[in-house]
Amino acid sequence: MQLGTATETAPVGDFKVLATDGEARAARLQTAHGAIETPVFMAVGTKATVKAMTPEELKSSGCQVVLGNTYHLHIRPGEKLIKELGGLHKFMNWHGPILTDSGGFQVFSLAGLRKLSEEGVEFRSHLDGDKHFLSPETSMQIQMDLGSDIIMAFDECLKHPSTEDEIRASMALTLRWLKRSKDAMTRKESLLFGIVQGGLDPKLRLQSLEEICSVDLPGYALGGFSVGEPIELMHRLVPQVAPRMPKNKPRYLMGVGTPLDLIVAVDSGIDMFDCVLPTRVARNGTLYTWKGKVSIKRVEFKNDPSPLDPECDCYTCKNYSKAYLRHLLLADEILGARLNTIHNLHFFFALMARAREAIKAGRWVEFRDDCYRRFIKVS
Repeated sequence: MQLGTATETAPVGDFKVLATDGEARAARLQTAHGAIETPVFMAVGTKATVKAMTPEELKSSGCQVVLGNTYHLHIRPGEKLIKELGGLHKFMNWHGPILTDSGGFQVFSLAGLRKLSEEGVEFRSHLDGDKHFLSPETSMQIQMDLGSDIIMAFDECLKHPSTEDEIRASMALTLRWLKRSKDAMTRKESLLFGIVQGGLDPKLRLQSLEEICSVDLPGYALGGFSVGEPIELMHRLVPQVAPRMPKNKPRYLMGVGTPLDLIVAVDSGIDMFDCVLPTRVARNGTLYTWKGKVSIKRVEFKNDPSPLDPECDCYTCKNYSKAYLRHLLLADEILGARLNTIHNLHFFFALMARAREAIKAGRWVEFRDDCYRRFIKVS
């Protein structure tokens, strides 16, 4: 284990590795709205809200960073309105760090509604069919108007599987778009992260990594995962790529994932994560606990007076029984979705907090192996 130091006050963009244990590392990234302690799981607030949660509940659950989405906020209510009303932080009453995706993933997911060119992407709104155009320049302007602390470069995210020719062409386009994204950035308070692509071929991934990291930026991300590939491929590839990312910059694995995914990636040196999983499945009654994944709708919980997870100190576990959570779900009560979401997000934040503590204490391998035993069959 190696320990580092960090100053009490640091300039925006300052990144300090505080401790390492193998490839796993605990670090601190300074943003205009506060420091982020890593490894960190970031709550997804696509439309300027983390579903079912107030900002106060997010903060008390351990949330450090909220994500907004460029595409969705551009479509509705529009970045100009948000800017006029004081920026995204004030608009949604979240005063911690905000990261915004560039819209590239939505361009990928809306493949049937868009037309891609060198200049950018023309697409039709999924709401009303109106035409819109996103380019590196417009994506950067939208994110700057939102007032994002961390801005993601505009990239192309390919489906799985794709041919080698398709991947190489996409890599080249993503690199050109990255350079245009950097040139368009004028907001000093925002940090621009580049996105590594390359499909699931290790050689192409490493080539994309070298190309993207040749552009000096405050941070870098691995994109193009969780796009339909077998999870085993991601678990094999991330450990090959992550340690090769710059050691003095934050490393972000986009759109991932389960508790097991996070532990595998932290063990590979990844610092930052986001995923809709904990909030999405919570609304359907799937809950993550320190003993594994639970479907609260199961009949065995009908008369169960015990808390969902005795190891958890979230508001839900301290105040409600499994029987009550099951009742709320089956009765389709809104409170059930809220209590389940509070628990799942708290669990993911706590998982990363325990990871940070283990790395700093030189107990990472012990903690990692304990998590493998807990989650390997259930994540």
